[in-house]
Amino acid sequence: MEKPKANPLKSMDHWEDDLLERYPDPETSKEKSEFRNYVDSDRDATVREFYQLNHKFQTYDFVCEKEKEFLAFNKREMSIWDALEFLNTLVDDSDPDIDLDQLQHLMQTSEAIRKDGHPDWFVLTGFLHDLGKVLCLFGEPQWAVVGDTFPVGCQFSDKIVYPDFFSSNPDSTHEVYSTKFGVYQEHCGLDQVKMSWGHDEYLYQIVKDYLPKPALYMIRYHSFYAQHREGAYDFLLNDEDREYFKWVKAFNPYDLYSKAPEPPNVKELKPYYEDLIAKYLPETLRF
Repeated sequence: MEKPKANPLKSMDHWEDDLLERYPDPETSKEKSEFRNYVDSDRDATVREFYQLNHKFQTYDFVCEKEKEFLAFNKREMSIWDALEFLNTLVDDSDPDIDLDQLQHLMQTSEAIRKDGHPDWFVLTGFLHDLGKVLCLFGEPQWAVVGDTFPVGCQFSDKIVYPDFFSSNPDSTHEVYSTKFGVYQEHCGLDQVKMSWGHDEYLYQIVKDYLPKPALYMIRYHSFYAQHREGAYDFLLNDEDREYFKWVKAFNPYDLYSKAPEPPNVKELKPYYEDLIAKYLPETLRF
């Protein structure tokens, strides 16, 4: 039997393509086939393989290990702009539909937010929200960087994408982790809940002392589709979570639907974003 690849996706953008198929923009008439010119079965197979790995290995103990490893923040010290340029080494050469680097993708999101007149911290959140993907450049496999996120330490919801793949996860038969509440209490609040490891949680932990709380919810939970699309974990949410998840839902359309082939003028826009970064964040951050 062939061993599964640690990085089955040709590009991490394939995960986002899959999101567009699951949650198409209700305001566009663009057909599914128009988003990417791939053979669907080939791409779908890589997404399935990705989630097989993700659901098998994202355990409570794994998340604890990754927190211990990466939340020491001893990989690099960088300015935000240096980190964005570092992230640009993840340019997607396999995407036939769009030829933009990671910085341009983020700027498209933030410019769409700015165009709609949202507060500047909201614009900054759009600009930064995927910066945690630098995990891939520190050697992390795709399935520990991107993908739909979900709580660990309690029963896996059948509302998570490809729920059957959790049968290979040892937590699914653990005497505590397999129960509805697991290690948590009802309505304990998401701040008490460990989420599957990836770029969302990593970036949240880096910037949590600097940005407004709505921005932190957007960053931390923007891939938590089982909750903000399906409401699958209402039993863990407290009143604060319910209030701030309104911001996550407001951010989600910009995250999914702002990608377009017309590149933003990075050189022209850079001074605005340099000033915006300086308003909220220190000169350098530890990654």
